[in-house]
Amino acid sequence: MDEARRRIEATGIGFSAVALKHDDTPIGFCGLVVADLEPFLPRGTVEIGWRLALPFWGKGYVTEAGKALLRHGFIKHRLDEIVSFAVTDNNRSTAVMKRLGLQHDPARDFDHPRVPDLHPHLKRHVLYSLSRSHWEQGVEVEKAGFVQPASDPIHECP
Repeated sequence: MDEARRRIEATGIGFSAVALKHDDTPIGFCGLVVADLEPFLPRGTVEIGWRLALPFWGKGYVTEAGKALLRHGFIKHRLDEIVSFAVTDNNRSTAVMKRLGLQHDPARDFDHPRVPDLHPHLKRHVLYSLSRSHWEQGVEVEKAGFVQPASDPIHECP
């Protein structure tokens, strides 16, 4: 936890605990982090990621937090791109990526170097990405009233 806190203080990004708004129950974590997966991703690539406890899946918490995190990354940090990746068969996570506007980039799929060969079914990862320019186009759609914007702050879920 201290390492995560130091990283956030140094870079302004990192994983943070996620808690329910109404009672502060911790339900998982989410955030933006430097992916550190060279040569699969260029140095400095920023990933949006999340993990939630099973009882909180499918309730929209990650999508809500993810929208706020994308806004934070593209506006405050002026990132050019944000990526996300998951095991190929992780349909729940890739569905969130799609809802957030990220697009699958098959040419950038990779075998995760930190997954041991003992787990070949977890090795292959799909990569989704979103550029700032594409995100800005989506924000314009939100401003026109076609999409409900995510609420702030980024640390809270309903």
